[in-house]
Amino acid sequence: MRPEQFESWLTVDARGLYCRPGGFHIDPHAGAKRAVITHGHSDHARPGHDHVLATRETLAVMKTRLGAAAPRSTQEAAYGEAVRIGDVTVTLLPAGHVLGSAQVLIEWKGVCAVVSGDYKRSGDPTCAGFELVPCDLFVTEATFALPVFQHGDVKAEVGKLLKSRAQFPDRAHVVGVYGLGKCQRLIALLREAGYDRPIYLHGALIECCALYESFGVRLGELRPATGTPREEMKGEIVLAPPSAIADRWSRRLPDPVTAFASGWMRVRARARRQGVELPLVISDHADWRELTETIAETGAREVWVTHGREDALLHHIEMTGRRGRALALIGREDEDQ
Repeated sequence: MRPEQFESWLTVDARGLYCRPGGFHIDPHAGAKRAVITHGHSDHARPGHDHVLATRETLAVMKTRLGAAAPRSTQEAAYGEAVRIGDVTVTLLPAGHVLGSAQVLIEWKGVCAVVSGDYKRSGDPTCAGFELVPCDLFVTEATFALPVFQHGDVKAEVGKLLKSRAQFPDRAHVVGVYGLGKCQRLIALLREAGYDRPIYLHGALIECCALYESFGVRLGELRPATGTPREEMKGEIVLAPPSAIADRWSRRLPDPVTAFASGWMRVRARARRQGVELPLVISDHADWRELTETIAETGAREVWVTHGREDALLHHIEMTGRRGRALALIGREDEDQ
């Protein structure tokens, strides 16, 4: 199959990326008859689909987050399990992004395409690690696809948080974290670093933490921050959604040190604009090095870019002798950076 022929069976329509011989969309933006969902973040796992194929963990996340709007017709697929859909074979493989996240391997007429979904290749004790899949076509995200984004060592970032806590024992440290993935990963990294004190949670984070623990991810002692006396919060670590660290919810904490765990914290000007005192560069997405190395290691001669900082990555793709294409997919947001 010539490279341009991929476009004859993988197309983009109003709902998103569509596999014609399989009759399904991947992470569709709007309600689809049949959907394959890579992971549970709200910009990928939307309500309104008639039937959904995903990992068991992702289906559980969708049920937890969408409630009554979660799909009723579902099919679980374990990592590495080949599933026949229409005329294609689909296999879900670990993406390393969050609990249950998957790449989608599609095989048809002797060629294979891999849709990465969101992914990272750095270590994460709360989910299965990224699995490299050789392919003919690689469809990749590009959230942090600029050379400036080098995420570095997450253990060193956790060390910065613990050092600050030791320096300011009378101040609470409130850390902005995305509720699915980043929250649980930071907790697990703190535990790995030897931090065994209770960690306090904003109410919006409790349900997803309980879900992770139901799948065997041990997070240690967690307590609700709401209702805890102000004096008891001195010197403690408190996790909250990013929107909560700048509003009046955080003002009840004792002289809080405001932190934010995100790949965007590599941009210091952005941290200053958001009033972040302690930026922590901890991302659940691939950085520039991981993106470019992954593209090379797949062996793909054609690479499509779904969303993010497309121009620099497309230039890199073409400079390395591959055919690149930007997909104008709508509805991709910054929930999980």
